[in-house]
Amino acid sequence: MTVDPRLSINQATIKYADLATALKVTADAGVQSIGLWREPVNEVGLDTAAKMLADSGLRFSTHCRGGFFTLPEGSERRASIDDNRRAIDETAALAAAGAEGSTAVLVLVAGGLPEGSRDLVGARSRVHDALTELAPYAQEAGVTLAIEPLHPMFGSDRCVVSTLGQALDLAADFDPSVVGAAVDTFHIWWDPQVYEQIARAGREGRISTYQVCDWKTPLPADVLLSRHYMGDGVIDFASLTRAVVETGYDRDIEVEIFNQEVWDTDPATVVARTAESFAETVSPYL
Repeated sequence: MTVDPRLSINQATIKYADLATALKVTADAGVQSIGLWREPVNEVGLDTAAKMLADSGLRFSTHCRGGFFTLPEGSERRASIDDNRRAIDETAALAAAGAEGSTAVLVLVAGGLPEGSRDLVGARSRVHDALTELAPYAQEAGVTLAIEPLHPMFGSDRCVVSTLGQALDLAADFDPSVVGAAVDTFHIWWDPQVYEQIARAGREGRISTYQVCDWKTPLPADVLLSRHYMGDGVIDFASLTRAVVETGYDRDIEVEIFNQEVWDTDPATVVARTAESFAETVSPYL
């Protein structure tokens, strides 16, 4: 099977593979691009990770993740802001090391409600404050901060930004090259305004990455691990992919799956299955 050249394997899909294994199984499968996570990169050190990526010949599609901006001012918030600066530096270095066509995109998860808080409005306001603080640093580094809206079931503990529209509203005060949005099918497929907001994101030049995986019920006890291979659930990848493509988005498309059964499977088998499901559900609409 010829692998779609726009497919990127987000490293979370093969979570238990170390960086060397993730790069090898991705390249060996004929996939041309990978999205990395900070923890495996930091295990080997940024300089080593950048060299490993360069040697692999793979493009770099995104770095995951930054964010967690909802804490009130104090030492913990300062530590989070500083950590995001390090994440920006990592993103720039890895994008420079990746093959031609790599993109310097840092995916941001906004953070949930601080403990004991019910103030969603205030939490979202603090996300905007953090973007204001970090945007100049990201711009100087040539990195795009991609706000990722998460499904509302994660609103309390993980992400107070639940729709693409909310992400775009937060991004509106910044240059599109500096702050954009991640379009992830798992998180936005349910939104009655999703096509309108994808079109808006396209007009504003803010689609920083397009990520795909499927939604299937019943959800497991840990809803974080409820992502599936495309085609195994209910998401309409044809219409969502067409909507994204119609905006002019022409970069890599990541498959990001959090699923215990997938994680427990041999990484090479997972990459092959991912490429097959991508070819069946996404490629025909590119």
